[in-house]
Amino acid sequence: MKLLLILTSIVVGIVCVIVLFMKVYPAFGRRPSKEKAQAFSRSSQYLNGKFENPVPTMMNMGFGNTVGILRDFAKNSPNRRPKTQFAMGTPNLIKDQETKVTWFGHSASLLTIDGKALLLDPMLGKAPSPFPWFGKGRYSGGLPFEIVQLPVIDAVILSHDHYDHLDYGSIMKIKDKVNKFIVPLGVGGHLIRWGVQPERIEEHDWWEEFMFEGLTMACTPATHFSGRSMTDRGASLWCSWVIKGKQCSIFFSGDSGYSSHFKKIGLKYGPFDLTLMECGQYDDRWSDIHMMPEETVKAHMDVKGKLMIPIHWGAFTLALHDWTDPVERAIRAAQTNKVSIIIPKIGQTVIVNAAEYPIETWWK
Repeated sequence: MKLLLILTSIVVGIVCVIVLFMKVYPAFGRRPSKEKAQAFSRSSQYLNGKFENPVPTMMNMGFGNTVGILRDFAKNSPNRRPKTQFAMGTPNLIKDQETKVTWFGHSASLLTIDGKALLLDPMLGKAPSPFPWFGKGRYSGGLPFEIVQLPVIDAVILSHDHYDHLDYGSIMKIKDKVNKFIVPLGVGGHLIRWGVQPERIEEHDWWEEFMFEGLTMACTPATHFSGRSMTDRGASLWCSWVIKGKQCSIFFSGDSGYSSHFKKIGLKYGPFDLTLMECGQYDDRWSDIHMMPEETVKAHMDVKGKLMIPIHWGAFTLALHDWTDPVERAIRAAQTNKVSIIIPKIGQTVIVNAAEYPIETWWK
């Protein structure tokens, strides 16, 4: 009996330490307040106290499946990361009237449109983790620019709160040069904890359309999930984004499994001059929340995209496939379906609707 009490006390103590640590360690962010959560009940995506996908979404993370995934990650696979660091491009960070995009690896991009600078999912740190000093980091080692070189950012656009999209260290470095943070419902709580004033944050639900500095924007659906800790899954919303300027229209997919929402977006807001479409970190075991490359191309066609840049690859290993597998498969699928696709170097600026686009196979 005494031994049982001792063991129980140890377990309770460990749990208390973990809970306390999660409350004081800032990278975990902050759940929305009770008042905010009550307001979310007006959203058709908010059911039973959390956000949910409108379609059944399989994410089998039971004990057996989790052990299998960990075992697979532990197996040696020499092609999950580049063997050597690859060359990066030199970004054009000037904010002017040209519509141009600079991809920084994974899902982070700088979009300049109609004289506005928008940073999309700016994960600019070493590793997508609450503890980025552990483990192997970014393939490229760093980025081809310094934070101080960025222009004043009119808005940071976030798709959801996962560590590979919303990075505490990156936000702390850029927040003072950002005018507005445009995010899905519930994500603002993290930013407020990190010192961003509430008046600089806009939260939006799916299908909300609004104007921002002359741009027409819409928060659109995605099939995914959210959460930064063991206790906040579904506490905030996930989304994709429509960004329309005077001359160009852009679609940013965020993270998503393939679903009928892409066709709905295409019918309502297409065509798009450029799509930034998720392509990477996939596996059959979580295919409902991350697209296979062939589905990436299909989703691009569904939204009526003209030119596609595959994103969500080229920076970190978060799945079991070879690091070049996403781009190779996407290119083959694009060729089969006569889809225009470009693969710029990390840091290479692409002018939308240019006469020519990058063709170098830099990843080989």
